[in-house]
Amino acid sequence: MRFELPALIDPELWALVDESRAFYAERPPGRGPNGVEELRAVRAAALEPAVSDPPPTSELVAVGDRRVPVRIHTPAGTPTGVYLEFHGGGFYIGSAAGSDIRNRRLSDALGVVVVSVDYRLAPEHPWPAAPEDCETAALWLADHAESRFGTVQLALGGFSAGATLAVTTFLRLRDRGITAFSGGVLQFGTYDLAAQTPAGRHICDEYFLDAYAGTAPDRADPDLSPAFAELVDIPPVLIVIGSDDILLEDNLAMATRLSAAGVTVDLRIYPASPHGFTGHPIPMADAAVDNIDSWLRALLNS
Repeated sequence: MRFELPALIDPELWALVDESRAFYAERPPGRGPNGVEELRAVRAAALEPAVSDPPPTSELVAVGDRRVPVRIHTPAGTPTGVYLEFHGGGFYIGSAAGSDIRNRRLSDALGVVVVSVDYRLAPEHPWPAAPEDCETAALWLADHAESRFGTVQLALGGFSAGATLAVTTFLRLRDRGITAFSGGVLQFGTYDLAAQTPAGRHICDEYFLDAYAGTAPDRADPDLSPAFAELVDIPPVLIVIGSDDILLEDNLAMATRLSAAGVTVDLRIYPASPHGFTGHPIPMADAAVDNIDSWLRALLNS
C-alpha cells in the first residue's frame, strides 16, 4: 500500500504554489515565546485588534455557576445557523477580539451568527480552564440558540489552539450526551500535548506545552491531549492543514484516528503552506477559506 501526500491534495491548488512560496520567502517562520518573560513581552507589544464593521456585541454567558465572556457577530438577515469559534494563540495569547474581522466576514458570507469565546489563558489559568470555558459557551448555545437566534443549526471550530479546544469540546459534549452541534472545522490544531507520539515530538520543546498543561499529572489525559481520546460519536469534521506545517503529521494522525472511529472526516491539505496560513493575504488562503465556507454552508443548511 502506498500513501503519498500529493494524492491527498486538490490538483487545482498546485497552480497557487509559486505565489505562496514567494510570499513565505519574505516571511520566515517564527517561534513562540520560550518562557514567561518572553510571553509577557509579546503580550505587551501586541497591537490592538482591528475593529470589525459592524462591531460585535460583548456578553457574559452563564451555565450554572460557570460564566464566560463571548463576542457575538450577528448577520443582517435571519440567521441560518450559529458557529461557535475558539481563537488561536498557543493557549497563552490571543483573544476573541483578535478574530473579529475574520468572524465578521464569516457571519456576512454565510448569514450565520458567530460566537467567539474569550477563554482563560495560560499560564495564569492552565488546563482545564480553557476547555471548561469553551464547554460552558457550547452548553449555553445548546440551551439558548433557538430562543436567542431562532435556529438550532450549530457548528463549532477553531484555529490552531482553538482547533484543539474544538475537539475537547466535542468530547465533553459527547460525554454529557449532547448532540446539538452537527460538525466542526479544525484548522491546524495540535493534539498531542504530551509529546509522546512521533508527531507530538516535533514540538516537545515548545513552552506553550508547559504553560497550558501546568501541573497536570498526566499530559496524555484525553481532555488535554485529544490524540489519546476515544473518538467515537464525534460529528463530522473538516480538517485544514498546510503541507509545510510542523503539525502536519499530528493532523494526519488525528484524521486517521477519527476516521477509524467512524467519524466523517474531510481532510484538506494545502501545498507550500505553513502554520496559520489561512490568515495570510495569499490566494492559497483564499482557496482554503472558500472551502471552509462551502463546507459550513452545506453542513448548516442540511
